[in-house]
Amino acid sequence: MFEALTESFTSAIRKIRFHDDEKALTKALGELKKALLKADVHHKVVKDLIDSVEIKTKMAAIGKDQFLDALRSSLYELLNVKGNAGFVYAPVSPTVILMTGLQGSGKTTTTGKLANFLKVRQKKRVLVVAADLQRLAAVEQLRQVCASIEVELYADETSKNPVDVVKGAIEYAKKVLVDVVLIDTAGRLAIDDELMDELAEVRTAAKPHEIFYVADSMSGQDAVRTAESFNEKIGIDGVILTKYDGDSKGGVALGIASQIQVPLRFIGAGEKMGDIEIFLPDRIVNRLMGLGDIEGLAERTSSIVDEKKAKELNRKIKKGEFNFNDFLEQMESLKKMGSMKSIMGMIPGMSGMASALKDFDMENSGELKKIKALVSSMTMKEREDPELLNNARKARIAKGCGLTVVDVNRILKQFKNASKMAKRFSGKKGMQDLQNMMGQMQGGARPR
Repeated sequence: MFEALTESFTSAIRKIRFHDDEKALTKALGELKKALLKADVHHKVVKDLIDSVEIKTKMAAIGKDQFLDALRSSLYELLNVKGNAGFVYAPVSPTVILMTGLQGSGKTTTTGKLANFLKVRQKKRVLVVAADLQRLAAVEQLRQVCASIEVELYADETSKNPVDVVKGAIEYAKKVLVDVVLIDTAGRLAIDDELMDELAEVRTAAKPHEIFYVADSMSGQDAVRTAESFNEKIGIDGVILTKYDGDSKGGVALGIASQIQVPLRFIGAGEKMGDIEIFLPDRIVNRLMGLGDIEGLAERTSSIVDEKKAKELNRKIKKGEFNFNDFLEQMESLKKMGSMKSIMGMIPGMSGMASALKDFDMENSGELKKIKALVSSMTMKEREDPELLNNARKARIAKGCGLTVVDVNRILKQFKNASKMAKRFSGKKGMQDLQNMMGQMQGGARPR
């Protein structure tokens, strides 16, 4: 998600090799400035950040560690603005959130992602309200999104007035005791008086605890300007950046919070419903510096994986008893966590691998489909004990799943090697060993 910026920061850090080398600091700052401007960070934000890094580095005595610390603290100050972080619940349920944004920004999909986040990771009951009555098929799109994540939708297609729909939804939400109400409002291709008047009426009817503005990160500085306009005319409490995985520049995340003084709350970083992440400045700075986000990964994992099952799985891996049933179960869990690119970006030292996994789709991967077909052709005993698979059994499985015996042997060998590797990395030093191995594969570890 932050690969381009992380590479730029790493490159700038490498420029400083000796202590008290002002020329090296000037070169590093120059490279940093070019990278930030190229990443579409506003020129004033770039100037303030560069000035801050230079002053802090010089105060601490020029050196690589001092430059690194100065960059880290300056980035944190840039991203940390007044306001709530993540999702904040109202003292009394339901918590009502108004989702706003321009047409095409990904507002409807983001509403679904946020609903899924609250349901899966926060264990909340969510009601999504279809209050976008302007765009053709908007209600149907939201209906499909809600069906895919199994979240309740409130829609009244007989009404042409979003205010009536919202009033009815709030009344219903209180009656059935939902925890959160997410209201998907209408958007336009551009900001106009009609849109703002409608949003103001919906806001009055809904009495939302917070208003989120959904911005398309690929629109760069336009995303900042439109967020600023919405904030002035309607008032917003947070920004959600969408399509961040498709934004090779990435600089809008650095500029939007400081420019409009409204906190970034979430980032959409993929097409899956699970691809939404809380924007917490300290964690994001760690990821920008290539240090990953272990806390975020742990939170995401704990919401998906049952603790008892995780302990049992770990025991089986350590004993070399990991089987095909375990494999299928883990694949289903991973699908709920979001894209592999997003997951890899949260592991320290693995951010460089994220770009290689950009187009990897766990659900539509040809290789994983073959493995699933193979497993489906096995008996329960064969799944639990792959050692039972002799040539006759392999031939039967190959015929049953439409693969050749050569394919079956190849997949079984890969599975056996993966089990051995999992066993190796399941010990206390497993994560460090894995990072070292990946570092060697990438041509060396990130400079410290």
